[in-house]
Amino acid sequence: MEGTTAEARVRTVTQQELSQLIRRVPVLSKLKEEDLGCLGSVELLEVPAGTLLFEQGKSSPTFCMILEGEIRTTRMEPNGIETPIAVFHDGDTFGEAPLLLGAKISGAQCQAATPVRMLRVDAEGFWRLMATCPVVRQGIMANAAQRIQAFQATTLHREKLISLGTLAAGLMHELNNPGSAAKRSAAQLRENLARLQEISMRFCVSPLTQEQRTCLRDMQEEVLGQGKPKAAASSLEEADAEEELGAWLESIGVNSAWKLAPTLVAAGWRRHDIECAQEAFPSETLQDALNWLEALISAMQQLTTIEESISRVTDLVIAVKKYAYEDKNGEHLVDVHESIQSTLLILGHKFRYKQLTVEKDFAADLPKLKTRGTGLSQVWTNLLDNATDAAPEGSKVRIRTWAENGQVCAGIADQGGGIAPEIREQVFQPFYTTKPPGVGTGLGLDIAKRIVTAQYGGTIGFSSEPGNTEFVVKLPVG
Repeated sequence: MEGTTAEARVRTVTQQELSQLIRRVPVLSKLKEEDLGCLGSVELLEVPAGTLLFEQGKSSPTFCMILEGEIRTTRMEPNGIETPIAVFHDGDTFGEAPLLLGAKISGAQCQAATPVRMLRVDAEGFWRLMATCPVVRQGIMANAAQRIQAFQATTLHREKLISLGTLAAGLMHELNNPGSAAKRSAAQLRENLARLQEISMRFCVSPLTQEQRTCLRDMQEEVLGQGKPKAAASSLEEADAEEELGAWLESIGVNSAWKLAPTLVAAGWRRHDIECAQEAFPSETLQDALNWLEALISAMQQLTTIEESISRVTDLVIAVKKYAYEDKNGEHLVDVHESIQSTLLILGHKFRYKQLTVEKDFAADLPKLKTRGTGLSQVWTNLLDNATDAAPEGSKVRIRTWAENGQVCAGIADQGGGIAPEIREQVFQPFYTTKPPGVGTGLGLDIAKRIVTAQYGGTIGFSSEPGNTEFVVKLPVG
């Protein structure tokens, strides 16, 4: 027994002792005395509190029956968090689940919470018991099924919480960018409006000539109209234009030319567009005219930014609503493209973080799914999350859809190193992961497969080679 202390006492019990002791274990209480031999050698363990009975990843599973005491079972997760699994008391048995699942080493650790007396049978004795005593076999199978089901429910709930945390973090990233942009633009807009009001009041004190009014009106119409077309220019060309305009403004006596030039150039304005102001306004009021123009242009730019930011927030809210309320009761229609797009919006920060390009090849007129299935967004979330983790920085993630043989098909591919041939049969197994400790739980693909097959009656598979790994989901239309 790995992990026990020197204080633990272990001895083999006699047939007579065993006949009395197993009556304390309900699942074995109906075992006939003549059948006790099927257990083989049975050990009685007396261990103090704190003794580690089974060590995760090291100990071999055995079948144990508690006579007195309390044992707590926990699982150490890859991220270092200890997850409670079960607590066993007087009369309980444990160890049957890993034996029935064919586990070679313990997937959890068991520790005595109080002083414990228990019986222990090796794997060979356990299987003889299962083969020779139907009544006991039925009880053991019932216990094992209940525990496996409870463990699966716990781990699936945990995986959903992890996915929810990922989505919540992604949503916060996505909302923070437009929110911050709108806040900055609103502050700048306030400043621009104050400047416009201040300059307008100065114009009221010193009445404008007809030529000046005409110049201001013409410039205002251009700013408030459809917008002056911005000439296509590279960053270098734009920098040259700013330098040229700034130098000219300084030459005609305009202060803060370095501040005016970038705003004017960014809006597509050049020297010839504002020469009317130089002609209409004397040098002492030209500064006010150009500041008024710059404040008006800047105000319109900030309004555009606020509109775009609010539209972005609205798009995110719609995407989250589609994601969250995709699951409907009864038969309903599912648009695969909308489902994928909603997931992409929420996970957008992960693609930007690794500077990944999303290449979409969506089929036109892709039929909608007529289904009672739910959870499709969870499939895309898990597949896209895996693709972003596997893809090298600066590479592409390709998403394509098509229809074939009455099925809607979707493929999600990355340009990572691929899946090694020796592990390809394991990728859909629960808890199997190639990600570093603390990054993956090994349940994502298992959940995706179960949703695709059980909820939608579809299939999921993959092809892989270095530089191109693609997971393909095929769902029947109806």
